[in-house]
This record gives sequence, structure tokens and C-alpha cells, in this order.
Amino acid sequence: MKEVSLFIPCTVDLFAPRIGEAVVEILRRVGVKPVYHEAQTCCGQPAMNAGYREEAKKVAKHFISVFERDEAIVSPAGSCVCMVRDHYPEILEGEPEWRRRAEALAPRVYEFSQYLVDVLKVEDVGASFAGKVTYHESCHILRGLGVSEQPKKLLRAVKGAQLIPLNNADSCCGFGGEFANDFPDISESMVRDKTADFLESGADLLILNEPGCFLNIGGYLNRNHPGKKVMHLAAFLATDGKESEYGN
Repeated sequence: MKEVSLFIPCTVDLFAPRIGEAVVEILRRVGVKPVYHEAQTCCGQPAMNAGYREEAKKVAKHFISVFERDEAIVSPAGSCVCMVRDHYPEILEGEPEWRRRAEALAPRVYEFSQYLVDVLKVEDVGASFAGKVTYHESCHILRGLGVSEQPKKLLRAVKGAQLIPLNNADSCCGFGGEFANDFPDISESMVRDKTADFLESGADLLILNEPGCFLNIGGYLNRNHPGKKVMHLAAFLATDGKESEYGN
């Protein structure tokens, strides 16, 4: 059986563990054995975004040491994948050996939907849902990784589900890590606009593929529109879309 290593980001570990469990379920469903290294920690993105580059370098070196022997590493967070692929070589520029190791690892790190569709060539994972869904294009996944069609292919293959367009699907939800904390009023306005587009779409569920967006939009919906739900793609595919994972 093919093996793949899992990188479960901090936001999932702390706030939405069901997303990580769902990734495991889906990978097993398609015939892949997930492997979890308990020594894994953070990817270092929060430290880098806050300006603590030396601390981010330490975390990057630890990540490389833990994962560099794996054939493939899969994560349900595109922002973490972008950190490893794009920023590890950058922050390790002054240390040639570590930069070499970072560059060797980068092509083997994949976002969840990217791995399923592009590597495994799987679109139908046996999920079903009787209703309408729409998809939010998270910033790092769309602009950083160029991943857009892969999640949609997985959604179109869900039995009974109707994928409908979302206005301004590629606009930011307002999370942005440090941004939401430093500029809460602006962040609130952005997530309000994103929610309005979702409500106008007429979809039963808003699907996305980034834990930060999941927490931000899910939190706003929970406070202001508790009847409307958001789900991470992995949880949607694993649970047949019958429940919202917000807050779990």
C-alpha cells in the first residue's frame, strides 16, 4: 500500500481536529496509508509573518529534519504548504546546506486536493450530498499554489451535490493570520462581504480548503447566521456533508 506523510497544521490540531481526521479517512478510502510523525510541530508561518525570522528558521529546520525522508507530505492547509515550498528556501538563503535540503523537500509537499487529483489521479472519493454547495478560493491555495480546479473536480464528483458559482469567490475572507488580529475592523468587513456572497448564492454549504478561512468565516456565521454552515473540503468529503465541523 502506498504511504504518505501527514502534516497537520496548528489551527487544525488546536481548533478543528475533525479536519485532520477526515484527511486520514479519505486517504485510507482511496487506498493510501497515512503516516503521522509525532515529532512534527508548526511550519513556522506565524513566526515569519510576525517578523521573527530567526525563530521561523529554527522551526523550518525542524520541519525539514522530520519530513525530508518522506516521498510525499500532504497537508489540509495551503498556507502551510506555501510556507514550506516558497519561504523555506528564502529564509534559509544564508545557510547553503539547509537551503539545499529545503529545495529538495519542497516539490514533495502537497495541499490535500492537489495530492488527490494531481498525484493520485482521483476525483470521486465515494462521497454524496443532496444539496447545493459553493466554493471559496482561499488566497494561499489559489495564488500561492495555483490550485483552483482540483477542489472543484472533487466537488463535482460528489453524488447528488450541485456545485454553484460564488460571486467574488477569489476575494479574501479577511483572515490573513496576523492581519485579522491587527486589523479586526477591516477583517470583520471582509468576512461580512464574503458571507453576503455566500448567502446570495443560495448554497446550502460553503466549502473551502484552508483552516484559517474555515475558522474566520465559520466564526462569523456562527455569530450572525447560525443556520448557515461552512466546511473544509476534507470534512465534507468524509462526512457526506451532513454536519458542520465548526467549533470541533
